Parts: sequence; structure tokens; C-alpha cells
Amino acid sequence: MKCPFCGASETTVADTRVNEDGDIVRRRRRCLACDKRFSTYERAEIRLPQVVKKNGSRADFSREKLSASLWLALRKRPVTVEAVDAAIARIEEKLLAQGEREIPSEKIGEMVMRELKKIDKVAYVRFASVYRNFEDVDEFSDLVREVTRPVAERGRS
Repeated sequence: MKCPFCGASETTVADTRVNEDGDIVRRRRRCLACDKRFSTYERAEIRLPQVVKKNGSRADFSREKLSASLWLALRKRPVTVEAVDAAIARIEEKLLAQGEREIPSEKIGEMVMRELKKIDKVAYVRFASVYRNFEDVDEFSDLVREVTRPVAERGRS
């Protein structure tokens, strides 16, 4: 670690402490050249993949955008904040587990639809109708029928 005071590269660690949550490490360091002390902080860097949009442009993954999309579909529905936070966490975990540097926005949309289907069927239909860009009422009706069919029947089709 380079000393911020004199620029020397030789330092020693005098003390190491982990914060309460266990996700940040604070190290107290001493420069061997100028004998000054300074602190450094370490935290794991988790890089979610870049989102490749339909037009080919790329954007950083945004938890805020994901949350806003879910809440828009869930507007005025009896769903808890905890349920939405858990859905977002599951989507982020899946994205991290894939280990890809880029992911098409369509894949994220499919993940959102799977999570909404588990949380609230009305929100799922709302999101799917916009996401899939239905051209006519028949497509919408098919989706509603699929959601309202008993689970045993869904496996047969």
C-alpha cells in the first residue's frame, strides 16, 4: 500500500478491524519511510453484468430501475416491501451466479416476470402485457387463462 503522505510503498499493518456487518475491513497502517499513520478500508466489489438493451446500447445494471419496474407492476397490490426486496435479491443472485459480463435486457425481463408470477398474479399480468407488447386482446386473454389455470393443467399443455 502506497503512503498517501510521502508516496513510499513500504507500509505495515498496525491494526485490523471488521465492521459490525462483517462486510468492511478497516486497516490502520504505518509508513516505514515517514512513520505517519493512515487507514485503509476494504470491501468486496460485486460487479453485476452490463445490461444490453434492445437497441444494442449498454447500461450499468440498476437495482433502482429494477425496483421501480416491480413497484409499478405492483401498484395498489397487497405485497410487502420484504417480498419485493427478496425478489430483487433473487434476481441479483441469479445474475451474479451466471458470471456473465453482459446480459440482454430480455433475460432480466423474463426473470422479473417469473418473480412477479410468484408474488402476485395481477402484477405479473400487468408487467407481461407491457413487456411482451401484446398486439391484440387474444394474446392478453391467453396470458390470463394461463395464469388462472390450475397448476396440474399447466403441465399438460
